[in-house]
Amino acid sequence: MSKTILITGAASGFGKIAAFDLAKKGHKVIATTQVYPQMSDLIREAKEQEIDLTVDKLDVTSQRDIDYILKKYEIDILISNAGIMEGGPIAEQPVDIIRSMFEVNVFGALNLAQGFIKKFVEKKSGKIVFTSSMGGLWTVPYVAAYCSSKHALESIAEGLRTELAPFNIKIATCNPGVFGTGFNDRGVDSIFHWYDPKINFTPESAFDGAAESLAHQLDPQSMAEVIVNVALDDNSNFRNVHPKETEDFVKQLQADAWNAKS
Repeated sequence: MSKTILITGAASGFGKIAAFDLAKKGHKVIATTQVYPQMSDLIREAKEQEIDLTVDKLDVTSQRDIDYILKKYEIDILISNAGIMEGGPIAEQPVDIIRSMFEVNVFGALNLAQGFIKKFVEKKSGKIVFTSSMGGLWTVPYVAAYCSSKHALESIAEGLRTELAPFNIKIATCNPGVFGTGFNDRGVDSIFHWYDPKINFTPESAFDGAAESLAHQLDPQSMAEVIVNVALDDNSNFRNVHPKETEDFVKQLQADAWNAKS
């Protein structure tokens, strides 16, 4: 049965792949991007691949954009995928950078979700899939601020799952490991837009591990497939970590945390 699905952050990465895959499966997909140039690129690529895709602008930090989208579209599923990551030691990272991550990853995601939830409550059906992160379940050094935003998103999703169950509204999260979408690379690169080894006390060598991890990123196609499958499955798990090795790793870290010393 065809569904109407709106995806945020569909200009690249998981959102773009999922949007194309869902459209190929015959679903009506509204793929949204933060800015107009991304819209143009997405429209062109969809036409080149002969994919029937509706593309629109949605900056999740813009109330005007959100109001416009809520007025224009009636949907069955929201895939809340838009997100940003800026790295750096949280002891020194400028708070305005941290605040901007929360505006997109937490407040923007929740604001849009609340708008569609009101519509879902009226018809007693609907589903929201949040693209979270493995960093929503543990804290990765030097991206702790980003992880904290995803921890907040996880808590919001858990609360929504419980509170909206009486209205037949489904909530799920998808938690990617390290995939090569460019997202992680941009997050690491962002450090050096403000970090100065002559001023900051964190040694530059502390970031060597981050650069090494970027050399072993996974193909994003498999993660996008997880997002698609979770969105379409009425009985999906609430939490969906991928790949399995990352799930096992996170579970072990969470167990170890109970015995960690201060």
